[in-house]
Amino acid sequence: MAQKNREQNSYNKTSIMNTSNSIAAIPDKTLNYCSEASPIGFDANQARTIPDHTASSVSLYNRLLEFERGGTKLEPGLAESWDISKDGKVYTFHLRRGVKFHSTPWFKPTREFNAEDVLFTFERMRNPNMPFRKAYPVEFTDFHHLGLDNLISRIEALDEGHAIRFTLNTVHAPFLVKLAAPVISILSAEYAAKLLKEGNPSDISWKPIGTGPFIFQEYIKDATIRFRGNPEYWKPDEVQLSRLIFDIVPDAAVRAQKLKANECQVVTSLRSTDIPVLKHDPGLRALSQPGFNVRYLIYNTAHKPLDDVRVRRALEMAIDKKALINQVYEGRAQIAVAPLPPLQWSYDKTLQDAPRDLKQAKALLAQAGYPNGFKFSLWIPHSSIGTNVNPRLTAEIIQSDWKEMGVEAKIVGYEWGEFIKRAINGKHDVLLIGIISNIPDPENLLKVFSCTEIGHGFNLSRWCHSSFDDLIQRAAQTLDIAERSQLYTQAQKLLKREQPVTPLAYAINYQVVNKHVTGFKINPLGPTIFSGVGLK
Repeated sequence: MAQKNREQNSYNKTSIMNTSNSIAAIPDKTLNYCSEASPIGFDANQARTIPDHTASSVSLYNRLLEFERGGTKLEPGLAESWDISKDGKVYTFHLRRGVKFHSTPWFKPTREFNAEDVLFTFERMRNPNMPFRKAYPVEFTDFHHLGLDNLISRIEALDEGHAIRFTLNTVHAPFLVKLAAPVISILSAEYAAKLLKEGNPSDISWKPIGTGPFIFQEYIKDATIRFRGNPEYWKPDEVQLSRLIFDIVPDAAVRAQKLKANECQVVTSLRSTDIPVLKHDPGLRALSQPGFNVRYLIYNTAHKPLDDVRVRRALEMAIDKKALINQVYEGRAQIAVAPLPPLQWSYDKTLQDAPRDLKQAKALLAQAGYPNGFKFSLWIPHSSIGTNVNPRLTAEIIQSDWKEMGVEAKIVGYEWGEFIKRAINGKHDVLLIGIISNIPDPENLLKVFSCTEIGHGFNLSRWCHSSFDDLIQRAAQTLDIAERSQLYTQAQKLLKREQPVTPLAYAINYQVVNKHVTGFKINPLGPTIFSGVGLK
């Protein structure tokens, strides 16, 4: 860990001058974006959070397939087209020609994008023994979560590097949609070889090179990220900014102030209390839409007494979700019951919460051996992140509800990076967190409760049920949507019965932008996208 910190600090203030005259073809516009958190780096394959993906995946890189901007429809990306074998196990992608990697003071590409770059990107994530991975040993948690490490049997370059073939071990219905996930961004094999030769493999994260709409210039730790528009982007109409600046502002109230003062033209993760005021500002424009998000409490089932389902049921039964929606979101959210959001196909709308009943909740605690209640910790992030709106107020409401049945929850707050790090290590009792699915497939949100995810940074509840795992595995290997939905419905019912989590809210996505911002669309899958965005 100390070595990783030294590597990060060495690039915390790397200022790069723009040496390209061709950027004059891009409108001479600068957009300032108020981001809620610092990135862990700019290697999209390692990114874990929405702020990470905004700063790396969707700004610097491309994937074989993409989601349409502002939607969930799959579109060609670095792959122009693809073929699927009759048995559903072999996918051949025909790669786009003429795509150039970023040219910077620290790297000048000598060739265009080809299959070698796809091979490097995937082999680095799936093969711990490949030279670059051994030289820079990092974990690829999202790649594992997507199941691609065990799913892919073989990858081959074809047609003199202009096509790539994936052979899978089994039929996998969500394979295509997973290739559009932010973490499957394609890196430069030529750049990686240069870094390996020079003995600086960690530069792949701190001096990034991609094919995306923006080129990295500078990162000042916990303060500023600077990009310039890519004058050689293969979709030139989508680069409408010569300069894109991320202003890292953890405090949501300060982000709102900066938006009103035109110090930032786009902000993220606003407090619900700020939205009504900002909507009436004539210099601003408020956008909203449902998203692929769920906000919930996660119970660490490895800690007593949370290992007892009766205790978990009692805790949920005591929470007044309606009051929480009204006070925290001011009605701008829907009460969550299922572990999937209503926007997701296979969402089970038949699921219902048990009625709020403190008497019955106390009886369940008594049955579990806790007639006088118990004490434990409730963890929250210090600031609003994504759908985790006003975590302190949310925790205080829940704390008050639990106190009515004799349960004392100590609220513990951490900075976002430390919050996630400690949660992955299983130090928490109960965790308040919001999750946004970055691919529109039900497996992505349900698999976080799989036994296979324990210890890999996703199953923070540490709950394990073989029948649940069997349902989601069978669903992934079923191509018929109706059959998949049926299996996912069964999985949701099982999860609801066992309650390793308490869903709280499905938040409406809000982003408020300066009225002079053009082409901006809310991304229902989380990261803020600046391709196609300009300024009047």
